[in-house]
Amino acid sequence: MQTDFNRSVGAVLTQRQAELAEAITVRHYELKPELLDHYGERGRKKCLQDAGYHLSYLAEAVGASRPSLFADYVNWAKIMLGGRGIPESDLADNLVVVRDTLEKYLPPDEGTLAREYLDVGLEQVDRSPYGRRPRVPQREPLSGLAGDYLNALLRGERSSASRVVFDAVHSRDDVKNVYLNVFQTAQHEIGRLWQENRLTVAQEHYCTAATQMIMSQLYPYIFSSEKVGRTMIAACVAGDLHEIGVRMVADFFEMEGWDTFYLGANSPAFDVVKMIDERDADLLMISATMTFHVRAVRELIAAVRRSHPDGKVKIMVGGYPFNVERELWRDVGADVYSSDALEAVSMAAQLAGGN
Repeated sequence: MQTDFNRSVGAVLTQRQAELAEAITVRHYELKPELLDHYGERGRKKCLQDAGYHLSYLAEAVGASRPSLFADYVNWAKIMLGGRGIPESDLADNLVVVRDTLEKYLPPDEGTLAREYLDVGLEQVDRSPYGRRPRVPQREPLSGLAGDYLNALLRGERSSASRVVFDAVHSRDDVKNVYLNVFQTAQHEIGRLWQENRLTVAQEHYCTAATQMIMSQLYPYIFSSEKVGRTMIAACVAGDLHEIGVRMVADFFEMEGWDTFYLGANSPAFDVVKMIDERDADLLMISATMTFHVRAVRELIAAVRRSHPDGKVKIMVGGYPFNVERELWRDVGADVYSSDALEAVSMAAQLAGGN
């Protein structure tokens, strides 16, 4: 079966990532020895790191039989590198070296498969424009409020950002609007600003930490709902440190009367399964932020299915790679996928109605 072959090739790329990344970097510097003079040893280390990233995303795209995942990564990388003054031609050259090196180091059938995905990525470099979106899209509700909130964060004025939120919150519905149209909008924009090199990692972390703190101040509105007798567990897979999205989802379920257990970032599969048992959970919400976390999602779901073969525990997935490839949730064995917190609650209600 083709999917089984793809998964095996994806696993090989992951297992041999360090070896292949080194071979790619050596070959790249053989072809362009001037790079060492221009960028020094630090540049070589960065090239090695980039080769590892390419392979991580390639492995997941191949393993999932989804070329769109690698194409999306290449487009993201193109914008990110462009914001740091690195021309598109450098990315294309590097991807060609990756392709040629893999064809040399892998068996012919595996190398051919990898080449197909890398060619998709190269096409993306050639035809995808470098575009910019408005800082806060005006078509979204509360765009003015989102802009005020974001600008306060970017100025480093956490207390001002908090006031913007609390001046707008008078009910639980207001909290939901703030989550979706202020926090979520601002986080997306912060990520884009970092991608374009208009925000440092430290600034990005500050904004995210400030948002998490402000979210916690809203808990009197969140933890006051009448309980409905259902339990959900929310977690990021092992290795995923981006937790704010799944925390928003957990808070929405709490506002709908669910008992929620938010496990946060980097949750080991064993501990997630144990928590399901301890809390007799009805629903597990799994978040993956980066494409190279998809394999961990699949492995966690498999562990839950082994532990609960009766299917009582429903599994929902969400996160960026599932938004890029809308049928990916089926591949990892989930029961359903949601694009945001509001949809997650709606999907959970449908699952409950089907029990």
